Amino acid sequence: MKRKDFIGNGLLLGLGLPLVSSSPEPELPGKQPPFLKPGDTIAITSPAGFVTLEEVIPAVRQMESWGLNVRLGSTIGKKDGTFGGTDEERAADFEVLLKDPTVSAIMCARGGYGFVRIIDRIDFGHLRRHPKWLIGFSDITVLHNHVNRHYGIATLHSKMCNSFPTDWNAAEPIQMETILSIKRAIMGEHLLYTAPAHPQNKQGRAEGVLVGGNLRILENLAGSASDIHTRGKILFVEDTGEYLYSIDRMFWNLKRSGKLEHLAALVVGGFKVKPAEKPEEEFGKNLVEIVLEKMEDCSYPVCFDFPVGHQKNNFALKCGLRHQLQVTEIGTTLREIK
Repeated sequence: MKRKDFIGNGLLLGLGLPLVSSSPEPELPGKQPPFLKPGDTIAITSPAGFVTLEEVIPAVRQMESWGLNVRLGSTIGKKDGTFGGTDEERAADFEVLLKDPTVSAIMCARGGYGFVRIIDRIDFGHLRRHPKWLIGFSDITVLHNHVNRHYGIATLHSKMCNSFPTDWNAAEPIQMETILSIKRAIMGEHLLYTAPAHPQNKQGRAEGVLVGGNLRILENLAGSASDIHTRGKILFVEDTGEYLYSIDRMFWNLKRSGKLEHLAALVVGGFKVKPAEKPEEEFGKNLVEIVLEKMEDCSYPVCFDFPVGHQKNNFALKCGLRHQLQVTEIGTTLREIK
């Protein structure tokens, strides 16, 4: 069905913010999986890079402290090159957990590389009939965008098992907060986040379905069956270990493929830039300049330094659900719409 962004004109005028209006293309209605409660089961699997049993134990203990039962998939501890088992093993493990009615959520143990190799092998039909939370980020961007496009089921972009602290009591407060944001998301709380003002933010207010993830993965999915539609949506991006020229190339991909043209808003998360090997090879533009260069003919809000990405302040975001973004001179607020 077609959705039309609804934004209160009077409120916008009072705030002095521009009205963002767009006509989103048809999309499946966003459906939120049932929230978890104590006694429910969350499963852990390795659909991308390999992980050892020892590496997931801190996550198991923490989620058990939330009252959840934790089930380990058959790929935990398996290794095939850099992968958590062969393509066949990883796809089969994920599909078994998808179809198991006793599993209420699936957390990917880590990212790395590998989900794109198995995404077309997995039968997601059961997910449409019995939605469950699918959790992860980085390489798991493949999963978020595939499910969002074809099934309209909300997924959770968040830290994974390899980010849980070994000793919870010794963890930094920001590490605790980001891990607890996963609990809040899957156990029923509506999410609301703020970010400090950035001098190059483009102020405004917008509503739309939240989509996005790792920028390199978004580029790699372009033109594939897992490519996302961005018209009328709030797009968030993040990345790590990329040269500035490579980031520039990826943003040109977004622009030339039309993904930036009719957005409701753009949220730029953490970017860990890889320095040039030689001083004379420095790109000449920083991240903000790279982004804003592509935004010259766009009137929607843009915010920088949002707390999502390959960094400690990587908070859980519900992909596929409607959110409201407000960017003002005092900061940015992103809230899930009830």
